[in-house]
Amino acid sequence: MAQYSAELDGVFVALADPTRRGVIRRLGRGPTSVGDLAREFPMTLPSFMKHVRTLEANGLIRTVKSGRVRTCVLNRDRLSLVEDWLAEQRRIWEERTDRLERLVTDPEET
Repeated sequence: MAQYSAELDGVFVALADPTRRGVIRRLGRGPTSVGDLAREFPMTLPSFMKHVRTLEANGLIRTVKSGRVRTCVLNRDRLSLVEDWLAEQRRIWEERTDRLERLVTDPEET
């Protein structure tokens, strides 16, 4: 797990903000322009762009400029980093609860 710790930390930092989670949620429905995305949030465009840059820097989205329009696209593969980490945590905790259950139900096992 240590091999992807810095990457995972960056993704969690990016997802910690409700505006950025809203952007991810919106991009889950498909690519859209920065301008259209920004209109959905109560802040100035420069403030919104900081959120876009954070998401892009952590690999959660990518942006493509065509003429004067910058389009944001969700990088679904990057979310697998979180999914893998959560699966590992789930496995660890299920093993612990299974051991606890065995301990409680079979006292001779101690």
